[in-house]
Amino acid sequence: MLALRLARGSHPLVLLRRLSVAAAAAGTGFLLLSTVGHAAGHPSAADESLVRLLWCAAPLAATAQFAVSTARTDPAARLQRGMAAAGLGPLRLTLLATASTALTCLLGVLLALLAFLRLRGDLGGPGSSGSLGIDSALLGAGHPVPLAGALLLLATVPVTAALATAVALRPRNENGSRETAARPRTAPPSGLPWGIALAAAGLAIEAYTSPGPHAPGGLLPLPGRLIGSPPGVLAGWALSAFGLVLAGPGLVHLCGRLLCAGRPGALRLLSGRVLQEESHRLGRPLGVLCAVGSAAYAAVKVYEASPARPFGPLTAVGAAVVLACVTASALTAALESRTARAHTTAALRRLGASASVLHRAAALRGLALVLVLAPLTWTVAEMATLPLVH
Repeated sequence: MLALRLARGSHPLVLLRRLSVAAAAAGTGFLLLSTVGHAAGHPSAADESLVRLLWCAAPLAATAQFAVSTARTDPAARLQRGMAAAGLGPLRLTLLATASTALTCLLGVLLALLAFLRLRGDLGGPGSSGSLGIDSALLGAGHPVPLAGALLLLATVPVTAALATAVALRPRNENGSRETAARPRTAPPSGLPWGIALAAAGLAIEAYTSPGPHAPGGLLPLPGRLIGSPPGVLAGWALSAFGLVLAGPGLVHLCGRLLCAGRPGALRLLSGRVLQEESHRLGRPLGVLCAVGSAAYAAVKVYEASPARPFGPLTAVGAAVVLACVTASALTAALESRTARAHTTAALRRLGASASVLHRAAALRGLALVLVLAPLTWTVAEMATLPLVH
């Protein structure tokens, strides 16, 4: 009840972020329901239905990450004055954020269920899947769907998002506080060599296990096939993506070091120091964004080389959910970083720094990140597609 009251009294931008999380949960829930419909309509194609279900792990993970990043910037999840006196300590605030995330995602999956039933024609009247370009056979129209199984599968979206929020926002010291300034952090360059090594290993696995674009079975990931099969390609891509995520903080810290190299002026020094200080907060979301961008670029090149398998509407929904979630998570992390630097920014303004200087510093940070991360993302994508399109 408290979570609902706080949602009603939230700022419009906070409500917009929560509605975005609900929309992402709706997209993921619809994809999960489509796998149930496909299994009901094609009982003999259990392998293909399982593959469709496994592919839903990507939008599910992206939705959970977006939900966590939104919960981090939610004012209701922060320890404010008077809340401790009212009995809302750090632990209860974490539970409040978890409940708010679960309710938001629950709203999204319920909307997905209504849309799924409407497109199948189960709510009375003809189905309208054809008007959206979705083949009714993909949703199992005309075949009964086990409601209990569908609801159980839908529950994974709010449960996963709520558990991820609880783990990310849990109190981390003996006093129940979430502050971690007193605890030493590992240096971001320590994750950079490991991330690069994992990305290289993933590319090697992908090249070794690739069947080539003209091999039997193409890129359809059939479970149960051994070395030399597409599951090895997917495993290589996943390992490369994990390497980019692990290397993210180190790459952001490296950008800051490059800006501060030589004899920097005040603008370069300010931009570089901010990137080094915020590398832990910005690195992982930017690493995920690079990994998804690399996978999207590689997927487009592979599909261009194999025109027999064009993108379908459900593929477009899944890609839209993943890209939107990781982009919004990166922007939310940038907003969180800006909020965390509010006192530093105010101090610089009191010392005489103009608004234009701060804006140029922000633009310089963004340019440095693009110049370092964009070529790396393109290189990983190109190397991943070489054994598949040549």
